[in-house]
Amino acid sequence: MAQAPVAIIGAGVAGLAAASELVRAGVPVCILEARDRIGGRVLTLRDESSGAPIELGAEFIHGRPPEIFDLLQPARIKLSEVNGDSWCHTGERLSKCDFEGEVDSVLDKMDESSPDQSFVEYLQESCSDCPEEAKRRATSYISGFNAADPALVGVHWLVQEARAEEKIQGERAFRAPNGYADLLEIFLAELKRYDATICTGTVVESVQWKRGGVKVSYRDGNGEGTFDAAQAVITLPLSLLKLSVANQGVRFTPALPRDKTQGLDKLEMGKVIRLVLRFRERFWNSLRPKSKSKTLENMSFLFSQDQWFPTWWTNMPRKDPLIVGWAPFQSAEQLSGKSDDFVIGQGMRTLGRLLNVNSAELEGLLAQGYVHDWQADPFSQGAYSYGKVGAVDALSILSEPVEDTLFFAGEATNTSGHNGTVHGAIASGQRAAKQVLQKLR
Repeated sequence: MAQAPVAIIGAGVAGLAAASELVRAGVPVCILEARDRIGGRVLTLRDESSGAPIELGAEFIHGRPPEIFDLLQPARIKLSEVNGDSWCHTGERLSKCDFEGEVDSVLDKMDESSPDQSFVEYLQESCSDCPEEAKRRATSYISGFNAADPALVGVHWLVQEARAEEKIQGERAFRAPNGYADLLEIFLAELKRYDATICTGTVVESVQWKRGGVKVSYRDGNGEGTFDAAQAVITLPLSLLKLSVANQGVRFTPALPRDKTQGLDKLEMGKVIRLVLRFRERFWNSLRPKSKSKTLENMSFLFSQDQWFPTWWTNMPRKDPLIVGWAPFQSAEQLSGKSDDFVIGQGMRTLGRLLNVNSAELEGLLAQGYVHDWQADPFSQGAYSYGKVGAVDALSILSEPVEDTLFFAGEATNTSGHNGTVHGAIASGQRAAKQVLQKLR
């Protein structure tokens, strides 16, 4: 394995962003990635029949974040903005959604000047006079969008997230033509241009470090080996960092400082299972919830209180015969560890009920199902992070280097309110690279 002054552990977008910054500044890097691919929690497949990207990880570009737009625009990659109709299934009927105002009426009352508390505590104490239906919808939004436990997620963290989204028009969403694979291609081309070393299928087992020196022990297809570097950028997902503190997974010797471990305790890993169903045709084009209502041809999102898959969406404005099922939080807990056939079957039953389509008819229309259980993925063990009570102060601690030798990146270490996003991960990688460069200079 080629030696380099900086080892980067993880080839997710945070690691790729850090590597790109460093090699452009003339600093050689070696990226060690456990998976047999780059991208981490970005996982894009290609549907052979329609050519549509099948996203099993990150999918939406939330708002207009410069970290992503500044990469895609020079490459002349034209983004499509998500549009279409949102439908809600309440009781036994389907109707156009009109709950946005209700949700905002609850979320807008959150105040970071008051002592921090969980979202559930906030509803009980600070929003006790809010309508029950509004509180229920707001809770569904928090657990769905953030994949978070409402009893754990902190109000201060939610307020910081909302403020950060507002700055980048976060109410809008976009997709690239080939999904997030377009972004990975840009990173990969940049790293190849500077001859950066990327070692996939390389599982890091331990990191021994002292000021100014790191020894990384790993195993790959050739057996065990070590890699020496002056600094290391650690981009492990939150769940794996937590395992390292519990002396499982990657072992740090000496152990990470106490303030780091205390910071990790203030964050939690959200749970998600993604299901993508490809049908032989867009059968919902002709469905009418009511005899005189418009059809579902322009359906973008479908919301319900289903215990298995409460949220669905199509890839509007593209008109591919794809529907995505989103199972966050408790829904993911129920499905995690189940077989793909079980997850697909449960998703089909849910979708058939919500759209009032006979199950046998729906089965005949299904061409293929794709599933990814992020909790069962050994190199992520969860989807993306969210902050608990007290998390806002902890984030700055997680982003700080240790002895100018260990540097930390990844969406969980983002300090600007963009945890759980691809652009937040990119920003963290760029920040870690600048910290390394400042040390080297």
